Amino acid sequence: MDRRIIGGKGRGVARRVPPLAPAAAPAGAASPAAPRAQRLQVDESSAGQRLDNFLLRCLKGVPKTHVYRVIRSGEVRVNKGRAAADTRVQAGDEVRVPPLRLPERPAASVPPREFEVLYEDDWLLAIDKPAGVAVHGGSGVSFGVVEQLRRARPQAKFLELVHRLDKETSGVLLLAKKRSALTALQDQFRARDTAKTYAALVRGEWPEPLKLIDVPLHKYLKPDGERRVRAAAAEDPQAKRSITLVRVARRFAGFGLLDVSIRTGRTHQIRVHLAHAGHAIVGDDKYGDFEFNKALARGEAVPGQRFAGMFLHAQRLAVQHPASGEPLTFEAPLPAACAALLRALPPLR
Repeated sequence: MDRRIIGGKGRGVARRVPPLAPAAAPAGAASPAAPRAQRLQVDESSAGQRLDNFLLRCLKGVPKTHVYRVIRSGEVRVNKGRAAADTRVQAGDEVRVPPLRLPERPAASVPPREFEVLYEDDWLLAIDKPAGVAVHGGSGVSFGVVEQLRRARPQAKFLELVHRLDKETSGVLLLAKKRSALTALQDQFRARDTAKTYAALVRGEWPEPLKLIDVPLHKYLKPDGERRVRAAAAEDPQAKRSITLVRVARRFAGFGLLDVSIRTGRTHQIRVHLAHAGHAIVGDDKYGDFEFNKALARGEAVPGQRFAGMFLHAQRLAVQHPASGEPLTFEAPLPAACAALLRALPPLR
């Protein structure tokens, strides 16, 4: 029996030998002692985690780019052997990390925050993530949902993201409260045994026959390091096949509300596929109509209604419970701003 949950009202820690912080300088020394290599031992609760995620959790304050640099250079060793970022560490493994200097400025404090809970038990937590909040820190963001939840729940022994949503995307976000739950749920995502449905408002009249978009996507970095994605030709060796399914939920004059599901989980997949089809998501600041978005934020595009942000909402997620196998469906209602915009749109005549 499928349980449908509709929106309403610790972690594993590695032992550090020696400590992460550089050794204190002797009295009268002109400068602090140089940072030293560290040896981290993987405990049971961290078993099965990717090496990069393990290090990012342990090396608080070290920039993400530095962590990936030392992994790529081969300076990080697992049981004295070289390891890649996607290596799965196991309980009892010894991870050697080369000397890393912490930033001189203190790290930004993480304010504790709870989010609207859609479902929670001893294994997992489903929340309704607001738009504009990153799911985790990194890439210029000091903290995100998972860090704030950990601060708000100091008694939690384990709390990890099962999947991710773009910062600008709102809706259902799933977190695991046990290592076994995390691996079981992530296996479901990798095997495409989950069902995710998004609500997206696009400009223009979406063509009824266009129900499947099968266009490869190529991820790249801009000169400033910002991550972007573009539609690519099938023969592009760096592109990955990407499949998006689209159904028109409602039509308005000049707009369409779509139900979108994805067969592949590529970065920015829905945003790029819909823009490539000629119907960018309303408010998309990376792939959308920038001038229209500005007019919409000023209240000029839709009379009497201002809307700032992106209209992409993860409205439904179906999984199997990691312990019982019971089907679960989580649903998050549209944010108030999105619902208000729909009410203000002119009807289709």
